[in-house]
Amino acid sequence: MNSGSCRFGLWRVAVDYSGDVIYRVRFVKSAPEGAVPVQFTRYLSGKAESFSPLSSAAVAEGSLPYAEIYRVVSQIPYGETQTYGEIAAACGTHPRVVGNAMARNPTPLIVPCHRVVAADGIGGFSPDIGIKQMLLALEAKHRK
Repeated sequence: MNSGSCRFGLWRVAVDYSGDVIYRVRFVKSAPEGAVPVQFTRYLSGKAESFSPLSSAAVAEGSLPYAEIYRVVSQIPYGETQTYGEIAAACGTHPRVVGNAMARNPTPLIVPCHRVVAADGIGGFSPDIGIKQMLLALEAKHRK
């Protein structure tokens, strides 16, 4: 297992990965320097719209409770959003279940939970709603 981090504004994006599979992504105030898959630095600088690594959570064959939700969220195009209700309808569940899945998403950016918004606003994001706003602004700015 490899671990590294890169900068995103005042935050660091810490990534645990092995080959093409990403196991964990965290937004933290400090993390040791180290290599991350190049797609992270390209995405965070507005130079890439997608990731080729896979999320360990999204590729699980139904063994994780939220695997289907993560797969559906992974299909939201760069620069677009969908509501918790739209994701819930696609997965046959309730919007609160989608919200719980997004709060527990182990691989944000790969499973782009920042693209899931509330019907009446931006919704939540851990550890800071400002990160979600910055990610959505980045995508809006660089969308082709």
